Amino acid sequence: MERSAQRLGRALVVIVDDRLAHGEHDDSTGPLVTELLEEAGFIVDGTVAVEGEVVGIRAALNTAVIGGVDLVVTVGGTGVSPRDVTPDATQGVLDRPISGIAEALRASGLAAGAVDAGISRGLVGVSGSTLVVNLAGSRSAVRDGMATLSALVPYVIEQLSGLDES
Repeated sequence: MERSAQRLGRALVVIVDDRLAHGEHDDSTGPLVTELLEEAGFIVDGTVAVEGEVVGIRAALNTAVIGGVDLVVTVGGTGVSPRDVTPDATQGVLDRPISGIAEALRASGLAAGAVDAGISRGLVGVSGSTLVVNLAGSRSAVRDGMATLSALVPYVIEQLSGLDES
């Protein structure tokens, strides 16, 4: 049976936002990512908010990988300010980068007018058997990024699951 005819797998959303992690404002991005992931065929285990600190981001990513999710999508902290450390934290977790997908996210985001996506330092790669994707923090970057990912992620998940090795 083809994997695309089934659920694609489990996903976790990690929002990197100091104010959200401290409960100072409501999360408007997590529900959007969750909705888009569910539309794409994922079962979303939940949304985790963490501060823009390497240790906290890395801990959330490692927990997701150890927990066996197929996809982790981080949102925020990919820019050039000193607090934008999501790519730095992610780099320490990845076994293999997938730079082509990261470049596609930047190019499509910029083309769609999501400036933060165009200047994002976000990474995409594999940790264990989990695909890790960093998206820029704006709702437009999330929408465009998820649209770009929708064609690519099922292929990567299938390869990581070993279903294509018969």
